[in-house]
Amino acid sequence: MSEGAEGAGTDSVIRDPGLAPGGLLKIEWVKSHMPVLAAITAELLGFCAGPGSASGRQPLAGLRVAACLHLEAKTANLLLSLRDLGADVVACGSNPLSTQDDVVAALIGEPGIRVYAWHGATPDEYHRFVGMAAATGPDIVIDDGADLITTLHADYPDLAARVRGGAEETTTGVIRLTAMAGDGALRFPVLAVNDTPMKRIFDNKYGTGQSCWDGIMRCTNLSVAGKTVVVAGYGFCGRGVAMRAVGLGARVIVVEVDPVAANEALMDGHAVMPMSAAAEAGDVFVTTTGCCDAVRGEHLARIRDGALLANAGHFNVEINLAHLAALCKGPPRRVRANVDEYRTRAGRRLYLLGEGRLVNLAAADGHPTEVMDLSFALQALAVLHIATGQLDGLGGRVVRMPAALDRKVAELRLASLGVELERLTPAQQDYLRAWQV
Repeated sequence: MSEGAEGAGTDSVIRDPGLAPGGLLKIEWVKSHMPVLAAITAELLGFCAGPGSASGRQPLAGLRVAACLHLEAKTANLLLSLRDLGADVVACGSNPLSTQDDVVAALIGEPGIRVYAWHGATPDEYHRFVGMAAATGPDIVIDDGADLITTLHADYPDLAARVRGGAEETTTGVIRLTAMAGDGALRFPVLAVNDTPMKRIFDNKYGTGQSCWDGIMRCTNLSVAGKTVVVAGYGFCGRGVAMRAVGLGARVIVVEVDPVAANEALMDGHAVMPMSAAAEAGDVFVTTTGCCDAVRGEHLARIRDGALLANAGHFNVEINLAHLAALCKGPPRRVRANVDEYRTRAGRRLYLLGEGRLVNLAAADGHPTEVMDLSFALQALAVLHIATGQLDGLGGRVVRMPAALDRKVAELRLASLGVELERLTPAQQDYLRAWQV
């Protein structure tokens, strides 16, 4: 393991505890812009401390929550909220490049929180950190990509058997866990937080749409206007990336395998074609498929000189890095922070951003704070849902989030903005309940 440091008074493993002051400032900033999570935390604490409560007992007291998430300031605010609700919190990173060392340094200075992560972890270090979090024996798991859940099942089956439930917040993770459940391999129920509307629409579409371009523009300092952007995948993430590209003045080509999504892309004003054709037309390529090999050797051989290659999917498999290396005559050259130049044998230069990992987190700060306020409010409610026994007895299933929890987050968001809704009159309610005209 690379040289790092253990947090004072804990068994945390991080890069440098001395970076904590900068991390505290980051956490302070996002906390002031996450009113929904704050409202939910305060409500739960107030309810437990109110009349008839069990001596003000915190709702998560006595439970260990292990989280495998992108460890930056917004995530830190979620972990601190769970700690405040009584949980013993253990965290590891869900991506080797998304951990912010100053933020985790600030976290381990807080009682009740342990962290195993640092920025730039090698593959071996990354998997070791995930294993360390799994080995603590969590009661509840929060995952981002399902690495912690799969590690529990593969390496700690006895500990997996005692987990009460999990919450997964990515499309990639839900796909993996659904496959596990289908094979009969999943040992405990998992809430598909990703699939609830207040997460999927706002995090995936608006969050990815803004943060992806934030990362691309930060690390390249190039204009988007006038360029042709190829977006692989037109789910909620792809829609957001395409929408923001158009807003920045780009032309968009969408590559899709789903005929319904392809029709939607056409109706949104984008060109649709296979990657083999798009490869010759694109200036910027952004993958959002959740699948491997969206851009592979046959496509890389056609991409023009100077093109940018970026991935906004969870794992670094959407752009085939082995094929990219095989096409070139030598190792890549780091030309800017988070920009690697690959020079092909034909002399073309292809620029890989963020090492093919999530460009919005490898090269920027991830989704906007207000967007993650919604996602992490849902995660906090998911943890409480599990802690109160709502998933007990369900076995190894991927479970939908209750619509009432989604609606609660939506209402709290509007309330924080001072936005009021129209309300149905009694006559309107009667009309909607009637079947006779």
